[in-house]
Amino acid sequence: MSTVTLDSLRCIPAGKVDVTAPVAIDGLSHIAADDPAMPMYRVIANNRQPVALRDLMIAPVRTGYIGDGHQPDPALVPPSGAQAVPDVVVDQVYLPVRDGVARCQLYRPSSPTEAALPVIVYFHGGGFTVGSSEDCDFVARKLAFTNNAVVVSANYRSAPEFVFPVPFDDAFDIYTWVVEHGAQLGGDTAHLVVAGDSAGSNFAAAIPLRARADGVRVPDATVMLGAFADFQFERWPSFRELAPRGIVYDMAFAGFIRGAYVGTTAWDHPWVSPIEGDLADYPLAVVVAGTHDPIVDSARAFARRIRDAGGRTVDYFPEGMPHGFYFFPGVHPEEDVAYRVVAEALADVFAR
Repeated sequence: MSTVTLDSLRCIPAGKVDVTAPVAIDGLSHIAADDPAMPMYRVIANNRQPVALRDLMIAPVRTGYIGDGHQPDPALVPPSGAQAVPDVVVDQVYLPVRDGVARCQLYRPSSPTEAALPVIVYFHGGGFTVGSSEDCDFVARKLAFTNNAVVVSANYRSAPEFVFPVPFDDAFDIYTWVVEHGAQLGGDTAHLVVAGDSAGSNFAAAIPLRARADGVRVPDATVMLGAFADFQFERWPSFRELAPRGIVYDMAFAGFIRGAYVGTTAWDHPWVSPIEGDLADYPLAVVVAGTHDPIVDSARAFARRIRDAGGRTVDYFPEGMPHGFYFFPGVHPEEDVAYRVVAEALADVFAR
């Protein structure tokens, strides 16, 4: 790996900051000392901390996501990514984004090769508010191994500290850098795919639209695991039926992440809800979602709209599978099928 990755990318350049690094802040709300409402804020703060509800809500979201204070049953812990997919080398790089750099992990099959490999730029999930590239180690490893590709697993700034478009700007900046400089990572950007799971799949779906609008090379395909194409949740029967009692995520969480990430942007903005974009000349889309995922109807509709616009999709909607069924090795046999579907779909894209 060291033979293909420039050492300069392994450290944060002087004068730059890693914008994706967690930063301890004193709440998400910033109140000026001379704010005329300060007396009332002091009264509220005397009764509850923090003052703003969004500050209060994000704490359990993040600690619950990582299982803070909970000791898991070892019998139910699946293999780690390294155990499940051992033949992959992992490196860490810092790629330029506006305002600084973003920490990314680089995955490459360990079998030696002299040829540059195709590139997959991958974005982790977590409802736009939690998560990191480490959380999705298995996903990135399996994409690298099953596609014999370099995977750039990207971190980005999270909501609610950073609302749209900042997280998406980070994702797009990383993609744009890879388009122009992927050879520095040992990649062949003549064969370039964007991928993501859940929230990350939303970025992966929107990048082709933004790339076309900005005159940037459009990816050859987009891969969406737990395909998230629309923030207008309530119009889909599957969401109305499944989200009120959802397990992996529910209606309350969906509403929270929409407010946290989308902010005041219209819900039908095509870079927020790619299903509303101009899908003419959209690249191959691999769309994956289980039938017990509340957003499955919007995923099906997104694939259908791509086809109606003249594009091509490869769909996998396994019966009974929840959101994130592809996330853990060996828990569901459908997980392995999903990666096989992706690899078969990308074989032509990668000229194999």
